[in-house]
Amino acid sequence: MAEVNWTALIIFVLLFAFITWLGFAAAKWRKGDLDQLHEWGLGGRRFGTIITWFLIGGDIYTAYTFVAVPALAFGAGAIAFFAVPYAILIYPILFLPFPRLWHVCHKHQYITAGDFVRGRFGNRWLALAVAITGIVATMPYIALQLVGLQVVIAGLGISGTGYAGDLPLIIAFIVLAAFTYSSGLRAPASIAIVKDLLIYTTAFVAVIVIPIQLGGFGKIFAAVPPAKLLLAAPGANTTGAYGVYATLVLGSAFALFLYPHSITGILSASSGRAVRRNAAILPGYTFMLGLLALMGFFAIAAGVSALPEYAAGFKQFGNNFAVPALFLHSFPSWFVGFAFAAVGIGALVPAAIMSIASANLYTRNIHREFFNRNPSDREEAQMAKWVSLIVKLGALVFIIFVPTQYAIYLQLLGGILIIQTVPSVMLGVYTRWFDDWALLIGWAVGTGVGCWMFVAAKLAPSYPLAIGGHTFPGYTALYTAVLNLLVVVVLTPVFRAMRAKSAELDETVAADYRA
Repeated sequence: MAEVNWTALIIFVLLFAFITWLGFAAAKWRKGDLDQLHEWGLGGRRFGTIITWFLIGGDIYTAYTFVAVPALAFGAGAIAFFAVPYAILIYPILFLPFPRLWHVCHKHQYITAGDFVRGRFGNRWLALAVAITGIVATMPYIALQLVGLQVVIAGLGISGTGYAGDLPLIIAFIVLAAFTYSSGLRAPASIAIVKDLLIYTTAFVAVIVIPIQLGGFGKIFAAVPPAKLLLAAPGANTTGAYGVYATLVLGSAFALFLYPHSITGILSASSGRAVRRNAAILPGYTFMLGLLALMGFFAIAAGVSALPEYAAGFKQFGNNFAVPALFLHSFPSWFVGFAFAAVGIGALVPAAIMSIASANLYTRNIHREFFNRNPSDREEAQMAKWVSLIVKLGALVFIIFVPTQYAIYLQLLGGILIIQTVPSVMLGVYTRWFDDWALLIGWAVGTGVGCWMFVAAKLAPSYPLAIGGHTFPGYTALYTAVLNLLVVVVLTPVFRAMRAKSAELDETVAADYRA
């Protein structure tokens, strides 16, 4: 690995120290009793439009987004740009069902999607399935934030073997664990403001300066191999890459806001109106995402694969080191420190929210439901704090002892898993017609078939579905979500005929869903 870049390292450490102080100071921001779970885990549900914008944006546009999207463009080309239309479609989806979800959760003091499902359908096993799905889907996501942090630490020239090599990551974990335990959701909410300002600045400077250095956008696109500029044309009797692209866009859009960390950000808003406003203004992040994707092409045009900076990091991080190498090549050390701090802080914000969201799910829908039915407010909050530490520790151990590629595979599987909660959560805010046991069976079928497809496709997120002599390669998550819903629709009338209608188990009423 390259020598330590001391100037960049000092800038990085100073900014990291600032957000560490900010994370602890956040405990006194909009002060509340952090021995109550809704105060610790949802910030007291008091974040207005602007703070919610930074929080949700910081939640879904992560360090790994900053690293992986341009890396995919660098390695695979045009397919990486599925992230742009997908990040456009998510906001109409946010606008429609999620203000309704906010209203009913606020009315009944629900803290998780599992709480909502438990109240709506009266089935604790269905709520357990939603909770376990959320936790399992989120864990590798946390691990990948730490991968993003590893990449920039390596870019600073800090390396080593054994525990010495992992020490910077362990220190970052301790900092993250400490301020999350101390301040709850207030910590990532306050840090998200700094993180987004840093990332926006970095993205805009890069998209102006690097094209000037490379001779303009015309030369950049001329340097990109034609095969990477366009999707491969489909052959006979197949939708080819077009089908994969389209289904990735649609499936990812439906899955994103079902992740526990996304729902936590939404439920922390002060009103349903704040959620709707964010559906209108969050697309500003999509513009930035398009700029980030372009950096993969910048890296190709700059000949990053031949740079010593890239060779230093390639063995461990592969294409994920393309953007750090591009920045090391293109900018002075002080700006490299600034940009790498943006990515590093961009890892801490979502990792903190994800661990809090997972802790909320375990505490409310597993521990409270099956182990301690009547905890005090303090006991409930304390349990969530401890679980948030365990979740982060699990992610750290995973990254240190398990090859990074496995975390990537599991994160891809996470999208297939979390989309199975569409019928019970997203559609559940509109209708109680679905039978709770039909929903549980549909979830089990979708999850089981999704895992089988994922393994059959050799751990790829797309599956070549063959129907009547035609092949439709597509995102496994979307295919299995449709299967899940079909099972629910077929079984609901059957179960309704077998037993009395269970609407009386619904804790909610129509007025609770005003949006």
